[in-house]
Amino acid sequence: ECFNSPYGTQYFKEYAEKIPGESTKKLSELAKECSIYLIGGSIPEEDGGKLYNTCTVFGPDGAMLAKHRKVHLFDINIPGKIQFKESETLSPGNSFSMFDTPYCKVGLGICYDIRFAEMAQIYGQKGCQLLIYPGAFNLTTGPAHWELLQRGRAVDNQVYVAAVSPARDEKASYVAWGHSTVVNPWGEVIAQAGAEETVIYTDIDLKKLTEIRQQIPILSQKRCDLYDIEMKK
Repeated sequence: ECFNSPYGTQYFKEYAEKIPGESTKKLSELAKECSIYLIGGSIPEEDGGKLYNTCTVFGPDGAMLAKHRKVHLFDINIPGKIQFKESETLSPGNSFSMFDTPYCKVGLGICYDIRFAEMAQIYGQKGCQLLIYPGAFNLTTGPAHWELLQRGRAVDNQVYVAAVSPARDEKASYVAWGHSTVVNPWGEVIAQAGAEETVIYTDIDLKKLTEIRQQIPILSQKRCDLYDIEMKK
C-alpha cells in the first residue's frame, strides 16, 4: 500500500501521480517484460483535483486490466495508541474492481476494505476465487486483526485471500506490521512473511477450492429468501 510514498496524510499530495504516470508505467513495463499478471500495490493518485489510494493491475501484454480506488477510508481513533484520518486528504473510490485471468477471476481491495465482509461477499457472488488486498496495518491493528480478517474473508466466501504489506520500518512515521500472508479457502495460512523485507511464493489450488465448496456448500445454502447482499453500482 502506497509503495511510492511514505504512508501518511501529509505525504499523499506530494507523492501523488496521474495514472498513467511514472510508477504505473514501470509496472506496465515489468508485467510485459516478465509476461505476468502484476498487481501493483497502491499509490496516491491525483485525478481532477482529488486524491485517491489506488491499486493498478497489468496483464502480460502490459495493458492495464483494473484500477481499484480504496473504497473505505481509514479513519480511526484508538485512544492512547493510534489516530489516523485518511479522509483529511483522500477521496473514496465508488466501485468494485475485478479482473479475469486464464486461471481465475480476482477481486481487489485495499487495506481497510478487508474489514467490510459485504464487499468480499459480493466478489464471491461475482465469481472471484482469489481476493487480493495490498495493506499496511500498524502495530496496534496488525497483531490483533491482520491474519484474523484474512482468514475470516477466506472461510466466509471459500476463496483464497492474499494480503500484501510493506516490510516494517521502525524509523518511519507510520510503522507497518508487515507479515504479508496468503490464506486458503479452508482458512489455513499457506504462506506468510515476517516483518522484514522478503519474497514469498505459494500455489493457488483451484481444485482444492472446488472440493471445499462441494464438501461445505454454503454458497448454495444461503437463505436468500430471508437476507441478501447486493452490489448497487
